[in-house]
Amino acid sequence: MEIGELIGAGRTADVFALDEDRVVRRYRDGEDATGEAVVMTYLTQHGYPVPRVWPGPVAAELVMQRLSGPTMREALVAGTLSGEQAGELLADLLVRLHAVPPRTGADPTHRIVHLDLHPENIFLTPDGPVVIDWATAQEGPPGLDTAMAALILAQAALTMPAAAEIARTVLPTLVRRLGGTDGMLLSEARARRAANPTLTEDEIAALDEAVALILAAGADADESVRR
Repeated sequence: MEIGELIGAGRTADVFALDEDRVVRRYRDGEDATGEAVVMTYLTQHGYPVPRVWPGPVAAELVMQRLSGPTMREALVAGTLSGEQAGELLADLLVRLHAVPPRTGADPTHRIVHLDLHPENIFLTPDGPVVIDWATAQEGPPGLDTAMAALILAQAALTMPAAAEIARTVLPTLVRRLGGTDGMLLSEARARRAANPTLTEDEIAALDEAVALILAAGADADESVRR
């Protein structure tokens, strides 16, 4: 299998062109992607929008469908998608994911949770949104997943100048669309983010302020409901 040019890079993996229809996602630390492929295949079987996947030549490589269209972040920067539209779409993708029954777990309250769902991990293809990067996926409480999505946005609003304005427009709509913060496991999400070795010192230092930002958005959502 001849791998082509580098077309994308994240905090833990690189994406290379394979052909017109497929790409290869390669983990830099050699992490096994087999479980990720199993989860994505399961979600496809349940109608959730993820790229098609094929076995890679080695465990650390995942062969995936090549997607066309911008990421949600690119659409926000270009102005072709509003912050309100992005927040609604992000909330809808979380709700749809948490409607899929768990694959292996016995706890009836648990679902497959992405735990890293943010605008850079959503492609807006001609056929609709498609969610990528399932490396952190597991089975657990949906409230952890919604809290993680909100916390990632709040941290971006506080620590990423280039994305701050966009994140501040997406976050309130996401929280409102999810019905506020009552169901979010913010303490657990904060602890998980604090233990993430790929975060910068500034991102970790901003966690408490990020939680406060989410709670403020939740209070605003509650107030709008009471009006």
